[in-house]
Amino acid sequence: MAKEVKNWHAYEAIKELHEEKLYPVQPMCKILNVSRSAYNRWVKHPYSPRRMANNELAKTVRAIHDEHPDMGYRRIKDELKRTYDQNVNDKRVLRICREEKIQSSIKHPANSITKRGRHPYYVAENILNRDFSATAPNTKWVTDITEFKYYIGLEVHKVYLSAILDLYDRRIVAYVISERNDLPLVLDTFDKARSAEPDAQPIFHSDRGFQYTNKKMYERISDAQMIQSMSRVGKCIDNGPMEGFWGILKRENYYGRKFTKKQNLTDMITDFIDYYNNGRYQRKLHVLTPM
Repeated sequence: MAKEVKNWHAYEAIKELHEEKLYPVQPMCKILNVSRSAYNRWVKHPYSPRRMANNELAKTVRAIHDEHPDMGYRRIKDELKRTYDQNVNDKRVLRICREEKIQSSIKHPANSITKRGRHPYYVAENILNRDFSATAPNTKWVTDITEFKYYIGLEVHKVYLSAILDLYDRRIVAYVISERNDLPLVLDTFDKARSAEPDAQPIFHSDRGFQYTNKKMYERISDAQMIQSMSRVGKCIDNGPMEGFWGILKRENYYGRKFTKKQNLTDMITDFIDYYNNGRYQRKLHVLTPM
């Protein structure tokens, strides 16, 4: 590459002197130790090797963006490395994105759907205390519920997604989709997680929604010998990784789209969680997938 860049500067000098001073090309090529044929090829395609390489790279970056418009330049860089075997730095990808006017989907603020119970059976302390690191699988789980809308004519319908996320590898341990934001939704999610990881005894962190402060939920957590933890009132940041997952899911596959069939919406959710667990590279996992 260094020799190509040096030759490119020589070609530029020869071209400029030939056009402005009418100096003959052949003697200048000999003096600057470049071949006449290589110079002639450069005249037909007057781009630096770096520029030509960036042009080719930009095509790949554009293809990645078209397939995944949610990806910012950092994730595009990771995709280049893992999928296309092109190891380039963040700044170079950022420059190309700016030149090509490539931007990721706009983030939307999270809307909380937490409903506090009028008479909570048990309210846990914030044991997790924003320590979102974990040294082993199934030592810290976080959970929450979010809602999605679909439309039949002018009627607005909703489905609710309950999920449990492992803070060690950020995988979704279990999830359930329902038309009702109720206690069975959360209990079923917990039961699925227990079936998937029967020996797990993690810190189990949630907000103070009525499902999580319910007696049946408390009994399930106690029977599993887990430690219950809850966010402080009005502090969604206490459950940051779960809120972050909702943001990723909705930004990449929900915002900007209008679903007119429930099946299409639930399929989108199911497909995304499979992609998130098995195909979406994460820098916190050293550019690997959770599973």
